[in-house]
Amino acid sequence: MTGLASFKKDGQRLSGSALVTGSEVGPQTSSGASCVITTDSEKSLVSRQASHVQQIELRSYVFLDSLQPQLAAYMGTVSQGFLPIPGDACLWMEVSPGMAVHRVTDIALKASNVRLGQMVVERAFGSLALYHRDQSTVLHSGDVVLDAIGSSVSRRTKPEVSWTEVIRAITPDHAVLINRQNRRGSMIQSGMSMFILETEPAGYVLMAANEAEKASNITVVDVKGVGAFGRLTLAGKEGDVEEAAAAAMRSIDQINR
Repeated sequence: MTGLASFKKDGQRLSGSALVTGSEVGPQTSSGASCVITTDSEKSLVSRQASHVQQIELRSYVFLDSLQPQLAAYMGTVSQGFLPIPGDACLWMEVSPGMAVHRVTDIALKASNVRLGQMVVERAFGSLALYHRDQSTVLHSGDVVLDAIGSSVSRRTKPEVSWTEVIRAITPDHAVLINRQNRRGSMIQSGMSMFILETEPAGYVLMAANEAEKASNITVVDVKGVGAFGRLTLAGKEGDVEEAAAAAMRSIDQINR
């Protein structure tokens, strides 16, 4: 095309030209007739979309190789999508900004036949849970998402432990209030010991809960994997709780290594 000139940043037009969508076309004949470009090129549109995807921050990336029975049951009580089954592989991702979780979910579901169990859109963060019996299927969707947003597992936000403690021989009053506040998990009984853990970002408590249940005969009371902080509450006999607490903390340490 003759007479094609780039649009000046100050918004000025060349004499006798038409300005449409940032492209400027000069006259081709002495009569002043001009050619008008009405749409941006598909290439530039795709480029802009890709740049937006790569602005997504990966806060947490948690792969659970085999969901333990209590954790799977607990996650099922808060799931608005497909219900998890014990033994399923699970991938939990948290991204920022929050609305970006829709784009991440779309990429993950189109990459394989994983099932969407949960998607939470918060003010600042967005989280999703993917399930499948086959671990490789879940990992494949995760790999496609990481590639699409230009990130990697090593670039996820490292977990920080905000608080951890084992409380032994819990009192009846304390147990009653905990049970009233947390009605999705099992109840804690007076005399039991209790392990509590708070992490940032929130999703890492799921790894801690799953590894704790693998390691010891404990009761899952509460698991909150969304929000600014993740919170985990486990209960049981003192020895079992201490063993579960050690396994939970090891899982966090391994991520940080």
